[in-house]
Amino acid sequence: MDEAKQFYTALINRHIHDPERRLKVFDPNSVYLPTKKIGKNNPKEAEIEADNAARQDWNRTADMALVSGIEESKIIEIRNEHVYDEATRSVQKHGWLPGLFQGIIQKAKEILQVLIRETEIPPKPTLSVDMAEYRTMQKLMVKVQDEARAIKQLMHGELPKLEKQLAETTGLFRGKERKALQEKISGVQQEIDRRMDLLPGILKEDGYPDVQAFKRTYDDATALVEQYNRDLAAWERQVHGGQQPQQKPPEKESIRKKLRDMEAEAKRRNDARRQQTRPRSHDYDRGR
Repeated sequence: MDEAKQFYTALINRHIHDPERRLKVFDPNSVYLPTKKIGKNNPKEAEIEADNAARQDWNRTADMALVSGIEESKIIEIRNEHVYDEATRSVQKHGWLPGLFQGIIQKAKEILQVLIRETEIPPKPTLSVDMAEYRTMQKLMVKVQDEARAIKQLMHGELPKLEKQLAETTGLFRGKERKALQEKISGVQQEIDRRMDLLPGILKEDGYPDVQAFKRTYDDATALVEQYNRDLAAWERQVHGGQQPQQKPPEKESIRKKLRDMEAEAKRRNDARRQQTRPRSHDYDRGR
């Protein structure tokens, strides 16, 4: 079934010229929660829309966590423990109740937000090697991190300040002040949601499907560049030490070529794992 889904998704995408409208098979090993396609005349449309909204809220927060420097494994650990495990216990105790599941996602999101607030966004790495592709990726990383900092300022600076003012604005004759503060809070929250929704779009313009794909590529590219610098430094020490180099200096191999090789190897390992283990359900597709 997994191979058939991959095949038909690729077949459909061949006829979709707009990259943002192309379909994608949900990766159960990602940091995200899948959303469900509603379809026409679905009697549970409102229920599914509310469920999808909660899942997308988690996905936006996962994007923020990735850009803030939190490891994928930590995000997945929080998702598994506080969403999947809690949902399993809830179903066993109460049965499937969509409202409870949405509350579970909300609590997991709040745990991840605390981690984001406590994590310093890592500084832009330096690079002395002339690699245009990597410099472009660096600029993209700086761009999304700047946007993440602005969102964090709204989320953990402006919003709590307004909420504190609202809590302190009491009294019978201060209704107008309270209403004005509530409108400001609503406006800031809408701005946070809007900017978080736009975060993946910054990267899609350069061909990355989502924040996780870009972060993986960027981390792999950084590792390649650092290894290149080590190789070059070793060669220079050999030359300056008065010895003839045993080999030519390492060449500036294309980052994207190396990444394609790494992705092919990762796909081979994933295919081998899928043959050994039963795949998880793919009833859900992530809608970004």
